[in-house]
Amino acid sequence: MTDAKTTVAELRARVLAFVHERDWEQFHSPKNLSMALAAESGELMEHFLWSDSPASQAVAQDPKKRPAIEAEIADVVIYALEFANICGIDLAAAIETKMAANAKKYPVEKARGRSDKYTEL
Repeated sequence: MTDAKTTVAELRARVLAFVHERDWEQFHSPKNLSMALAAESGELMEHFLWSDSPASQAVAQDPKKRPAIEAEIADVVIYALEFANICGIDLAAAIETKMAANAKKYPVEKARGRSDKYTEL
């Protein structure tokens, strides 16, 4: 599987099948999945703790650290997909709605090259 050849629907189906085979739906409430997602995000962040921005780029490309970083981002995405499965969220629609809202909050002419919050533009 690769990003170029795999759809979100296929990933969701694989996660759903994995969970179903193990009878884990009983544990996968929105509360538990959101907490697991936060925990896995924290584990991803741990790889970059105390690194400045340029150093974090090097950490992300380090062949010794890369497999663990890839595993953590996979955990984050898996939990996000399972959250969408359990809650019946259409991810593509949710992303499209959020991107449209962000485009209004961060118009190119004001936000380009700036990291300020939309209230500060």
